[in-house]
Amino acid sequence: MKKYKLINDTTGWVVFAIAAVTYFLTMEPTTSFWDCGEFIASAYKMEIGHPPGSQVFMVLARFFTLFAGGNVGKVAVMVNAMSALASAFTILFLFWTITHLARRIMVNNENEASQSDIIAIMAAGVVGSLAFTFSDSFWFSAVEAEVYATSSFFTAASFWAILKWEDAAGEKYADRWIILVAYLMGLSIGVHLLNLLALPAIVLVYYFKKSEFTWKGLVISLGISFIILALLMWGIIPGIVKISSRLDLFFVNKLNLPVNSGMIFHSIILVVLFTATIRYSLKSADRVKNSILAIAAVFLTGVWVISGSSLLNLVVFLVLAGIIWYISRSRVTLNTVITALAVVLIGYSSAAIIVIRSSANPPLNENNPSNPFNLLYYFNRE
Repeated sequence: MKKYKLINDTTGWVVFAIAAVTYFLTMEPTTSFWDCGEFIASAYKMEIGHPPGSQVFMVLARFFTLFAGGNVGKVAVMVNAMSALASAFTILFLFWTITHLARRIMVNNENEASQSDIIAIMAAGVVGSLAFTFSDSFWFSAVEAEVYATSSFFTAASFWAILKWEDAAGEKYADRWIILVAYLMGLSIGVHLLNLLALPAIVLVYYFKKSEFTWKGLVISLGISFIILALLMWGIIPGIVKISSRLDLFFVNKLNLPVNSGMIFHSIILVVLFTATIRYSLKSADRVKNSILAIAAVFLTGVWVISGSSLLNLVVFLVLAGIIWYISRSRVTLNTVITALAVVLIGYSSAAIIVIRSSANPPLNENNPSNPFNLLYYFNRE
């Protein structure tokens, strides 16, 4: 096993080096067409670009602009370098993904892998990852200041992480990989929603590890993955801002408190409820208390606010409450689900950057999302 791991890790980093050198040698020396100029300018001064903001990308790009050393002429190439580096890491995770799947097909156990098996597995990884390295679309996005390179990195890292869980499933702390996947998904929302399309594949990895294959099980698993995807895209992403906007309206108009006080209160209550739910589900066997805390936490995420119909939203909330009550039979399962949801929100909380920077009134401030109402319009591209 140690021999296989050493060869796999070493070969992966060699492929990474090939990709990195290729992209650094061919990257744009300055800005290129379409959104690149806007991304570079808005990242350099942390301004508000076009909806939905790509705030995580902006923070990462801002970090890379620091290496320009104050030379404005080098800012663009530093952001391009970030895309090149992110793309090289994408190739690294792709290599490890391919070798993992190839090993699963060829041998049951790493210790049983012969020298010819290892050569074949490594060859599959090298050919597959380098083919993607030099593919036209990926290479094009790898050398310019666009979100797609960073988005590909998060997608590759998320799928690699679920495969690490698949390797460790059954061990005491295996579920930490699921928490990592959830956190990466939360962060990826602040780059591009394209990452969420990895969810069906991630759910299928979980299904194939936990259950024997049946066509019925496959269809149900895919259905669950699409429901999770829908709840993220049309539930949590706009829903949590809708809850904040309603609270802000009450705090400002009824209690005469400052603008955004409702949003701040909402954030504090979410932290308190999720912390309490995670803590009590670890220590207490009281199913009713654990369920009530979990349902209250889920309610405040706005995941159930998926439409303009109050009746439909109520039905969705009741269904979610029923699911929470069902899974609360197992404290471990409830704790894992709530923790995963919490880290998704932690990743998504990067959206606060948009409100903070917009409130500073930078020169580029599209939609002026300095309060929860404008932020909702911003996310909805209105």
